[in-house]
Amino acid sequence: MSRGKSRLRVLRRIFHLAVEWGELDTVPKINLMSGERHREYVLQPADEVRYLAAAPVLLADIATVLIDSGMRPEECFRSKWGNVHWTNGRHGSILITHGKTKAARRSLPLTLRVRMILQRRWEDAKKPQDGWIWPAPTKNGHVEPSTLKKQHKGALKTSKLSPFVLYSLRHTFLTRLGASGCDVWTLARIAGHSSIAMSYRYVHPSEDRVLGYAEWAQNWAHSGSRDSTGI
Repeated sequence: MSRGKSRLRVLRRIFHLAVEWGELDTVPKINLMSGERHREYVLQPADEVRYLAAAPVLLADIATVLIDSGMRPEECFRSKWGNVHWTNGRHGSILITHGKTKAARRSLPLTLRVRMILQRRWEDAKKPQDGWIWPAPTKNGHVEPSTLKKQHKGALKTSKLSPFVLYSLRHTFLTRLGASGCDVWTLARIAGHSSIAMSYRYVHPSEDRVLGYAEWAQNWAHSGSRDSTGI
């Protein structure tokens, strides 16, 4: 089901590009499956503050990790202490080992607030060398969607936000990353996308950037050297 939804999103992006390139006059209408709009929800900064303030500590911690890292919820739930590296990069990193494709295996840098959350939990747990970061009394021993279902529903009601699912936090991160000017290849690596086509939906070059490349092309044509452009 999730694979089918992903393909629909990619197909929709292809149709939009075809219109931009003059291959189609209009974009064919594609109806999203039930619940898909909830996944497509993007939290604005003010919404994020309201949601985190309304969420219990466990949910707020996990939600912060998702919105700061772009992890898939199941990747976050299955994270282990042995994959956290406190000295990598500026604030540390975490290795994602769970996923359906090779691209899902990747190392993600920690933001300061994610570092603070993980360090607090690590110290509260007596600094374990391994084991689940988010332990819970479930069959698998770690947090699962059902663990957070009531908490999430309550946070939505308290914050009075439109309905969305936890996956929307990953979508929000990737949307923000694309808007920051991140190139599609870097975004794909951070997201753990198996196909670059999945990442294109988040990347929208600005007019200034497009004009910059036009200037680059002109300079290159005159000089025969890419080094003269500075791009």
